[in-house]
Amino acid sequence: MDDHSPIRRGDAGRRRRSDAERSIAAILDAALECVPADREFNMSAIARAAGVSRVTLYSHFPTREALVDAALQRAFAQTDRALTELPLDEGPPREVLARLLGSSWQVLERHRNLYLVASANLPPDRLRGYAELVLDRIERLLARGRDEGAFRDDLPLDWLVATVYTLMHLAAEQVGSGRTDADTAGELVSTTILSLLTAGAPDTIGTDRS
Repeated sequence: MDDHSPIRRGDAGRRRRSDAERSIAAILDAALECVPADREFNMSAIARAAGVSRVTLYSHFPTREALVDAALQRAFAQTDRALTELPLDEGPPREVLARLLGSSWQVLERHRNLYLVASANLPPDRLRGYAELVLDRIERLLARGRDEGAFRDDLPLDWLVATVYTLMHLAAEQVGSGRTDADTAGELVSTTILSLLTAGAPDTIGTDRS
């Protein structure tokens, strides 16, 4: 059988695809880890950290924006996987929300610099589109909490969800600017959101209306 047989060409094609997938994964992992506090997204540094050449990096991600976009998508996918284990339909809504906010903040803080870079390089609707993975869970939980009397129902649900999103990213910006530390910001954002959502609700914290 000669080297140009369909089987050998197929094997070579699969190897190239496998190599490309490994390179892409390494680049995205490096991108998530290599965004410094000054928010400079250095393509050469990311290529070195990923163990690939600049030519390989640019063959997969021709522009800085393309790499930022793909890295952000990967970060939100990690967030979604982390939140999948939370039982949103079980337990007192306020307690579940506190856990959801805590888990979301941990992931947001881990990738804070990337989000700040993305905010400067991607349009707001693209950022919001990726965040929908998380926001859909928050909306579902808030809707259940409103039905059970745990959260206020005098403001539109979509407004409350948008407020949660905005406050969490505002907290990330506060940490990024050095005005507060990550632990304090996480506590403040959780306290502020829970206070906002429960203002005027008839239940006391940790209980549900029968």
